[in-house]
Amino acid sequence: MEFPHVDLPVDLIAWTDVTEDILNIYKQSCRLKACIFALCTEGSITVSINLMDTEIKQGDFIILLPGTIIQFHGQKEKVRICFAGFSEHCLNGVNIIQSTMSSYSKIIEAPVIPLNETVASYFRDYFALLARISTGPYMPKTRMAQNVLDTLLYGVNELYSSRPDSQNRIKSRKEEICREFIQLVIENYTTERHAQFYAAKLGISLQHLSTTIKQVTGKNVLDLIAHVVIIDIKAKLKSTDMTIQEIAYSLNFPSASFFGKYFKRHLGMSPLEYRNS
Repeated sequence: MEFPHVDLPVDLIAWTDVTEDILNIYKQSCRLKACIFALCTEGSITVSINLMDTEIKQGDFIILLPGTIIQFHGQKEKVRICFAGFSEHCLNGVNIIQSTMSSYSKIIEAPVIPLNETVASYFRDYFALLARISTGPYMPKTRMAQNVLDTLLYGVNELYSSRPDSQNRIKSRKEEICREFIQLVIENYTTERHAQFYAAKLGISLQHLSTTIKQVTGKNVLDLIAHVVIIDIKAKLKSTDMTIQEIAYSLNFPSASFFGKYFKRHLGMSPLEYRNS
């Protein structure tokens, strides 16, 4: 099933008072191209995140990574949310996976976590500052927005890294395999892009891995590996002065030509075309 893609119109946008009137716009399922961080400040609402229903309550922090399928359902009471969002254009210069190396799989597994009042107040204040900046006369330039995103990602990484595993819900074996697979990809994608390598590391058959990942995520193994690789390539192309050949070799592609074909197969354009876009 293909979902409509939704992006943000500017690099960085933040609001402090999102109500159900605005959330109703997203009553139809859509896939985010942007990255969004949000905090529920009042009430509760049921949300579908990657096709799984979740109740968001006051004090809950929500991280919606690019590619997330989101749909807002009805609320039982008045609800208010503050948030900061970053467009696909902004994300292209930031390697989200490297910035959240130790917690990326945890974020995918649990995109909604409760915060204590002290930490929640920090995010409320920070989002309020970002709202003043993003809606004021001096709109942040792309590089500034990317620095803000890096700061938020660092904070989120710390949140998840210090979060006891006991706070996570009991996972099925399939979900555990998926989490371990994603973490292995994050640790090894610069040198290993073959599915068999990850099946062997997990001690299961390639068929078992492929079936499990498809059932849990709806994607195949190679697509998930490529997703991680492409995020890194896009960030290097947009935010560094590395040559195409240097990027290719940093990710252990056998040649710049092979690297270019790999990138074009997934993005529909050459690395140089993407860098200049």
